[in-house]
Amino acid sequence: MVYGLEDKLPLGTALLVSLQQVSAMVVGVITPALLLANILKFPAPDTAYLVSMALFAAAIGTFFQTSRFGILGSGLLSVTGTSFAFIQPLIQAGQTGGLALMFGMSLVAAPVPLLLAPFLPRLRHLFSPLVSGIVVLLIGLSIIPEAMRGIVALPAPGAPAWAGALIAAVVIAAVLLAQAIGRPWTRLAGILFGVAAGYLACGLAGWLQAPPPSEQGWITLPRLLPHGLAFRWEYALPFGFIYLVSLLEAMGDMTATAQLSGLKTRGPEHGARMRGGIFVDSLTSIVAALIGSFPSTTYAQNNGVIQITGVASRHIGKWMAAILALLALFPVVGRWVTAMPPAVLGGMALLLFGLVSVAGLRLIFSAGLPHRNALIVALALGIGLGAPSQPQWLETLPAVLRTLLASGISAGGVTALLLNLLLPGGRTNESVE
Repeated sequence: MVYGLEDKLPLGTALLVSLQQVSAMVVGVITPALLLANILKFPAPDTAYLVSMALFAAAIGTFFQTSRFGILGSGLLSVTGTSFAFIQPLIQAGQTGGLALMFGMSLVAAPVPLLLAPFLPRLRHLFSPLVSGIVVLLIGLSIIPEAMRGIVALPAPGAPAWAGALIAAVVIAAVLLAQAIGRPWTRLAGILFGVAAGYLACGLAGWLQAPPPSEQGWITLPRLLPHGLAFRWEYALPFGFIYLVSLLEAMGDMTATAQLSGLKTRGPEHGARMRGGIFVDSLTSIVAALIGSFPSTTYAQNNGVIQITGVASRHIGKWMAAILALLALFPVVGRWVTAMPPAVLGGMALLLFGLVSVAGLRLIFSAGLPHRNALIVALALGIGLGAPSQPQWLETLPAVLRTLLASGISAGGVTALLLNLLLPGGRTNESVE
């Protein structure tokens, strides 16, 4: 580490690293809103508001997660953003009752992690480094295909088929060169070097396009219950279950962050950090539903940035929150960030999500890999990667099973949970006390 968890950074360095952290997470924060708006055909003003509030909720969650006020927050360099795990139940709710039902179900089920967090010591066998590592590994592996879609996309109409791959290679080469130089400042700025190199390559080739004009005003302010609330019992179980999976995902991400920060991933202090992080995720999801955004969770993307920059200081969280709030409240600023060429984003995401997968492997190996654990890893990865690859078969299953198996993170994570609980020897893998 260049800067540890409690180290204070010079202002310029703090802003530089904060920009890299935000650049790694911002597209992930707004993508679920854009996907849902496209699938459910929301009007442009609603879509714009959803994007702004996704960024605003991320700012709130990141501030409290990194600050650690009393029992709130993990006190780690952990960031929060819109969860991809909820996309399927949100689509189902949106098709039935529109945005009102989507926000209503998000709000009603949001206290699930909040209610479970105090009981983590009694559930420690479920949240071992082995299970957390499998979840983090699946997070990385499941998002890597999204990075490749950006790489193979044409950076501009008329560009050759290989153009995206070339731009992504430039991005990755610039990051690797910054790491190879070995100077702390080049490591700190590695991601920005990669993004800048990608933009430059697109500009020189004539593939850089200005963002389209925005229909929003100069500022977007949060509104309370902008679309109202609705509730239907049949959606309570799918939403509650995904919140449980989101809890597991967040614990895996925070455990990986703690490990990268040089902290112990077992014992009372680690348990307190996990509970504080879960509290913030749940409360952020409640606030998000009230202002018109979707459920939030702790992200894994920042772990890749920590590995690249060597900065694990939680004190840059306030700068990250300020940048996210700026992007949310002033859409003219966010327009240029979200207009990043797909291949530039894809190249950066490929590297970052690969590092997230490596963080999961580290957690798995920290728990040891005897025959029992190897079986759990094998089956969890097999089901987590295999089940979502068969969408036609999933359509024949009951709604609850379909919701469970459609997400590789939930399918593999629950498999790991159950096997770790049922197979003999699991009590040696305790992580939260």
